[in-house]
Amino acid sequence: MLRAAVEAAGTELHVVAVTVLTSHSAASLGPVLGRPVADPGDDVRRLAELAMGTGVAGVVCSPHEVALVREVVGQGRIVVPGIRRETDGLGDQVRVATPAAAVAAGATHLVVGRPITEAVDPAAAYSTFHKETCN
Repeated sequence: MLRAAVEAAGTELHVVAVTVLTSHSAASLGPVLGRPVADPGDDVRRLAELAMGTGVAGVVCSPHEVALVREVVGQGRIVVPGIRRETDGLGDQVRVATPAAAVAAGATHLVVGRPITEAVDPAAAYSTFHKETCN
């Protein structure tokens, strides 16, 4: 399926593959996979290796796995959701980090959703994220 998506995208679009959702802990991932999981990072690495073998441009992973994914994707893209400021609530996210921490770990793209869309002043919230990653 990933290989077909890459072929269909051609050179105009970069396909990235999702590894393990940031809302999963080891305990919640086990039942999804039908086996015990000690560390989601092991499955993130395995899925990243499989995905990169199909020709995708990179992978999506939590900020906790950026360093190990960098070993797999080389210069590829690492898209990181679960980005929160220190003052933001976690919501359903389990494996999160600040924008600065994710960038320092090697993230190439950050996904920031609810901390901006649910803010009283979304423009101000965006500005704080932008300042933290661009300074």
